[in-house]
Amino acid sequence: MSILAERRILLPTWAWPRSMVAWRVKKFWVGILAAALAGGAVAATNEVVSATNRSAVATAQSKQEIEEEFHKLMELDDAAQAEVDGWIRENQDFAAKGAGVSPLQMRQRIRARLEPVGKAYEDFIKRHPGHVQARVAYASFLGDVQGEEKAEEQLEAALALDTNNPSIYNNLANIYGHIGENKKAFEYYEKAMKLNPLESIYYHNLGTSVYLFRKDAEEYYHLDEPQVFAKAFGLYSNAMRLDPENFPLASEVAQSWYGQRPLHVEEALRAWTNALSLAHDEIEREGVYLHFARVKLLSGRFREAQAHLNSVTNEMYADLKAKLAHNLAEREKEFNATNHVKVK
Repeated sequence: MSILAERRILLPTWAWPRSMVAWRVKKFWVGILAAALAGGAVAATNEVVSATNRSAVATAQSKQEIEEEFHKLMELDDAAQAEVDGWIRENQDFAAKGAGVSPLQMRQRIRARLEPVGKAYEDFIKRHPGHVQARVAYASFLGDVQGEEKAEEQLEAALALDTNNPSIYNNLANIYGHIGENKKAFEYYEKAMKLNPLESIYYHNLGTSVYLFRKDAEEYYHLDEPQVFAKAFGLYSNAMRLDPENFPLASEVAQSWYGQRPLHVEEALRAWTNALSLAHDEIEREGVYLHFARVKLLSGRFREAQAHLNSVTNEMYADLKAKLAHNLAEREKEFNATNHVKVK
């Protein structure tokens, strides 16, 4: 986790398996704090420092010690999250082979592993309530383990301390979008973008929100539906420009074409071709093949769709492949009957 933990929202997926979006980017942090530590991790008083050098050195050492403690806290969080992510991936692999522990057992194991991290955050913030970065990081932690209400409390407290921090606006916007305050989410993403116009995640998140909550976007921006789609794709374009190697982002952009009616087939295929070029491994590539098959199916290109399905061999995609194969057979059968095509 970065010191200021940026969070992104996820476009609801079309039954994504673990490596496509939801698992690989379970927590999609973006570090933005190259020099922010100097900008006030702990609010300093305006008292006149005594004339003795010893007092000034003591104050500086105290701040340094706090930051060292904070970094150790981040390391504790990183280690716990990495271990938990490893457990999840490992159990997913075992489950694909018919083994693995139950979801309940996994939740209990994760809770036990993360509990001391939460207590460490609570202790640090109790002793250093003005530490903005700690509150932002703790909010991200809470968002995964205790829900968004607790996370929002920490973010609101952080915002009261620092109103020029784009991470806080971004993470609060995520929460507002999840609880239905979509117009406030738009406002806060825009504040984050204004404060840091070079951060891809802000454009990405706002684009996803505009795409998902189109009616609210129409009212907020005074646009019609085609203009809202155009705005969403414009935001995605900016996000891709700033982070052109991002496979999950490219996948979401490609997936968003399913929302267009009628389906823009060639645009969707180009978007999935771009995602394919960014795939890291065969699992991600086969996930894209499934989407190629779906787009080709929807556009009536049945043989091409079947060829893409034939390229998918990983067991983790078996259910999705079977579902698509069934839909393909039904669509082709319907097409042949409607057009009086004799099947040889």
